[in-house]
Amino acid sequence: MLVVEDNAPLREAVRETLGELGYVVLIAGDGESAIETAASHAGPIHLLLSDVVMPKLGGPGLAQRVAALRPGIRVLYMSGYSNGVISRHGVLGPDVLLLEKPFTGERLARAVRAALDA
Repeated sequence: MLVVEDNAPLREAVRETLGELGYVVLIAGDGESAIETAASHAGPIHLLLSDVVMPKLGGPGLAQRVAALRPGIRVLYMSGYSNGVISRHGVLGPDVLLLEKPFTGERLARAVRAALDA
């Protein structure tokens, strides 16, 4: 899975939590680094877990570019904005998977599992 989050402490906490659950976790601090990782990683990447709002390249644009490199990749967004706010402003469509911040390790684990099983 590829985790993209511009907040370094949160990015590391997510990596640690998911790693303890047995997931192989690649991390990136921004969209451009995530694209480089998606292009260069030799193994499969089943899930993109990305912040919605990031400098330069936000989650939706990143997801489009990663999907071009990794067809069939699943996407789970995370954001400090509620799903209603994001949908009203046209950032994400109504059918996307969104994990609202702040979240617990348990909520993260359930959301990741649901995204992978979707």
